[in-house]
Amino acid sequence: MSVIASASAPPRRSLWRRTQNTRTAYLFLLPALLVMLVITFYPLVFQVWMSFTDYSLKNLRVTAPAPNYVGIDNYLRILQNNIVIPNFDFMRVLVFNLWWALSNVVIHVILGVLIALILNTPGLWLKRFYRAIYIVPVVIPPIIVATVWRNMFDPTNGAINFLIDIIFRLPPGGFTLDWLNEPNPIISAGPFVLPLAYFALLAANVWLGWPLNSVVATGALQSIPGELYEAAEMDGAGAWAKFRAVTLPYLRPAMLPYAIYGFVITFNLFYLSYFMSGGGPFGQTELLVTTAYRLVNEQQLYGVAAAFAVFQFFILLAITLVTNRVAKATAQFDA
Repeated sequence: MSVIASASAPPRRSLWRRTQNTRTAYLFLLPALLVMLVITFYPLVFQVWMSFTDYSLKNLRVTAPAPNYVGIDNYLRILQNNIVIPNFDFMRVLVFNLWWALSNVVIHVILGVLIALILNTPGLWLKRFYRAIYIVPVVIPPIIVATVWRNMFDPTNGAINFLIDIIFRLPPGGFTLDWLNEPNPIISAGPFVLPLAYFALLAANVWLGWPLNSVVATGALQSIPGELYEAAEMDGAGAWAKFRAVTLPYLRPAMLPYAIYGFVITFNLFYLSYFMSGGGPFGQTELLVTTAYRLVNEQQLYGVAAAFAVFQFFILLAITLVTNRVAKATAQFDA
């Protein structure tokens, strides 16, 4: 019987033929991999190498000597605040950067889900118009957004102070708070310093950030079968019970990964801090990314800036891994 079975079995193909499909797939991917190698992987490796040297503009000249290897000196300079940037404090910048990203993302998600729930109400008039109009902040160029909001918080001619005058019935120009340059912080506890300018930046970024969260939440809400709500109503569930038992489980797989993505984007949000507040007052609204930019553009400390970028990478990597582990944001994709 075994002889007959072995005789009828097809001959085993060679390793070359068995891997033919795999080799063909990699052949199609090769151009993309080469492009990624040149524009992504090489700069990353070069940056890590540069962080261990005293690399500067002089090294770009043909006759200039090669950069010197300095070991971890660039990293120690950052941790010891030995950088020629006014009022630089690495821990203060890091704590503010983390709080900035976390507070923005929490507000973006809550506001985005709330507005998506309102616009998902059956029979709501002009629903499509509302969904179209709230995307406007996303399509405006960032430099224009930063400039407009900076002018809105101007102490003498800004719209925010003018609105406060109207609300509290003050004479024109009665409220002249300098939102972006108030030197005294609202909170100052160790490395956690929260200036008034933070709230101006927060207002601008909330205006920018909630629409895309609302788009993601709207897509998730429209994928929920209506039969689940009907079944919940038959069981006597109220509005909150239906939200907790039906809506929230369907929102979670869509919103959590996007919240992590939003955290990374907000963590590295350059233009509001740089163009709106200029990192002020006294460096209290500086982010890691704006500090790295100043190290390159103003101080021309390329090696230190590269080390700063490496710090940023590992901070974001740790936050993303911990968040994924705790929230299980990608659990359904790993299964």
